[in-house]
Amino acid sequence: MNTLTRRLDQSRPYALGLFRIVVGLLFACHGAASLFGVLGGATGGGTIPAGTWPGWYAAVIQLVCGALVLVGLGTRGAAFLASGSMAYAYFWAHQPEALFPLQNGGETAALFSWAFALLIFTGPGGLALDGLFGRTTGDARDSRDAEKQSAPVTA
Repeated sequence: MNTLTRRLDQSRPYALGLFRIVVGLLFACHGAASLFGVLGGATGGGTIPAGTWPGWYAAVIQLVCGALVLVGLGTRGAAFLASGSMAYAYFWAHQPEALFPLQNGGETAALFSWAFALLIFTGPGGLALDGLFGRTTGDARDSRDAEKQSAPVTA
């Protein structure tokens, strides 16, 4: 393995952690804008009336799951819920308008859905609160499993 590849592999957990932080922050900002009217508010300004289906519930999911993903606490569960909510948003609100996301305005929903789907399978990466509470990330578990497999077996 060459030096560049080795260095990139060593920084993978931190790059994944940075990806998680940015995606979580952007998602939480969408929820905060819809619920509290900050950052320009909901579409057209203002807030979404409390309890309205599905907008208010989606905004709560965005705020809570975005914050959990941002700090890396329960990342896989929060990412699962966030990915599903964005897939629902895409197929319920955007896809009936046209086939492709560029035509129906669903690029953001599609990208969030796939970004969170990636986090379901990769875990939180580095810089996550899950690591402080004794939960192991996928990267740490994989390296321990690899060490066990490469250890010689003696009788």
